[in-house]
Amino acid sequence: MPKYKLEYIWLDGATPVPGLRGKTTIKEFDQPPTLETLPLWGFDGSSTNQAEGKSSDCILKPVALYPDASRDNGYIVLSEVMMPDGTPHPSNMRATIDVDPDLWVGFEQEYFLYQDGRPLGFPEGGYPSIPQFPYYCGVGYTHMGGIARQIVEEHLDLCLAAGINHEGINAEVAKGQWEFQVFAKGSAKAADDTWTARYLLMRLCEKYEVDVQFHCKPIKGDWNGSGMHTNFSTKYIREVGGKEYFEALMAGFAANVAEHIAVYGPDNHLRLTGHHETQAIDKFSYGLSDRGASIRMPVNFIKNGYKGYLEDRRPNSAADPYAIISRILKTINGVPKP
Repeated sequence: MPKYKLEYIWLDGATPVPGLRGKTTIKEFDQPPTLETLPLWGFDGSSTNQAEGKSSDCILKPVALYPDASRDNGYIVLSEVMMPDGTPHPSNMRATIDVDPDLWVGFEQEYFLYQDGRPLGFPEGGYPSIPQFPYYCGVGYTHMGGIARQIVEEHLDLCLAAGINHEGINAEVAKGQWEFQVFAKGSAKAADDTWTARYLLMRLCEKYEVDVQFHCKPIKGDWNGSGMHTNFSTKYIREVGGKEYFEALMAGFAANVAEHIAVYGPDNHLRLTGHHETQAIDKFSYGLSDRGASIRMPVNFIKNGYKGYLEDRRPNSAADPYAIISRILKTINGVPKP
């Protein structure tokens, strides 16, 4: 029987946001493995801030399977962390998401590529001679030179080969800053794919001796921070909508600002300043095509009868996608429909 390399990946117990962990097991299968044929596995939770040494076993429960194009007969096994009794581990935010098969979610994951302690393209001990204007979707060696584009293109191919619904890439406003977009239907699918895409990016960058910096404001001053704008749509928002429901929904978001900010990524006060296409962290607003609002309505949202999707612009690049979806759904489900 052929042997398969199965890389089980999971989220550790680091705070305020979890980190990725992974280890490989070799298994024989008559046919390529499926999610149903994958076994549970264990790990030492005392080494990941998820257990004490005197009772250290935690369980990995496979929840998604991705072909790994970087390995022969390789697969990535995204797993939830469970307690030995089969209940979700307290760090398992995926298990807190309400089930909604009709939820649509798109994440816009921004990040910086770092080498030798600074973003790619930044000179040692200083800043680029040209401020951030020309880098957004930029072209040419002067603005985009180096290995960044090579990494980004290779990552795109790895994600597509894995079956991730990777919808696009672009250079972002600051030098060394990039973005990829992931869209999926179902409560947890977009978060599953985003975590796996993060893993593939971080692992790829090991080869180039480059780090991925997800912090939301690694470069102080007049440089954009990094967000993870979250586009969301329930079946009701897409098909029914209406001004009355929309205004009630926005009132629900306004009433839960602190709860959202708590899971929208650490140090968000450095990014949500009211400048650089953000609303201030202590304010809530919404607006049509307004990238300075907390929640942006796409240009045709009102024209279409307050139907479609909405963009929450507050989550930052380091936030846990599972926690974001969980909180957004809790707020939506707390708003009665007319």
